[in-house]
Amino acid sequence: MAILEAIKIYKTYGNKFNKQEVLRALDLQVQEGEFVSIMGASGSGKTTLLNVLSSIDRVSQGTITIEGQNFNQMKDKQLAEFRKHHLGFIFQEYNLLDTLTVKENILLPLSIKKVSKKEANKAFDTVAAEFGIADIANKYPNEISGGQKQRTSAARAFIHEPSIIFADEPTGALDSKAASGLLNKLSDLNAKRNTSIVMVTHDPLAASFSQRVVFIKDGQIYTQLNKGEQTRDEFFQDVIKTQGVLGGIKYEH
Repeated sequence: MAILEAIKIYKTYGNKFNKQEVLRALDLQVQEGEFVSIMGASGSGKTTLLNVLSSIDRVSQGTITIEGQNFNQMKDKQLAEFRKHHLGFIFQEYNLLDTLTVKENILLPLSIKKVSKKEANKAFDTVAAEFGIADIANKYPNEISGGQKQRTSAARAFIHEPSIIFADEPTGALDSKAASGLLNKLSDLNAKRNTSIVMVTHDPLAASFSQRVVFIKDGQIYTQLNKGEQTRDEFFQDVIKTQGVLGGIKYEH
């Protein structure tokens, strides 16, 4: 069953005298519990696609539904309410509040939903254990590493049990060890919680943790790869080859 469906979406910037069409008649489905990566060269439209799919931006034309709800027709107040219950976000730059502790940052989505303190603490204990950050609960963002910040950001995205999580280059600011640790956690929780994940990445290693990779070129889907029964290393090699064909990019270990 499709949890997200984009039908003939367009995104255009500028005016009729100077118009830039970034997305063009693009169709995409994400199934319930699926982990999908979006890849493409700089300027291909992948970040714009993530922004419109996640309701950060609105499409110029077309329809996007999540759990059957067309949020592009929602007013701002309705959209805020929809995000609160259905969507989670992980950003490259963490987007943590420096004046709040790790625990307080993670609990923000539940505070907004006015969840009881007892229920919130129980949810925090679960997600903090899953991401291995229970021991830094009372530290502030400036006291922890980049990897710990991103795991905090990811825990915040999962804590309110959203239908789908959008991740924008979540490993972009991390070293290889921290990146692998985060991706393993995302992959594990995707399977354990059946939470759909849509991730934009330029890194074929990161993409190899997903079940499907969608390649964008000139605002349209160029091709897709399904992992199927392949090992992660086999899928990684396929992603590298396709990325090379798409953008003439050579991946360096």
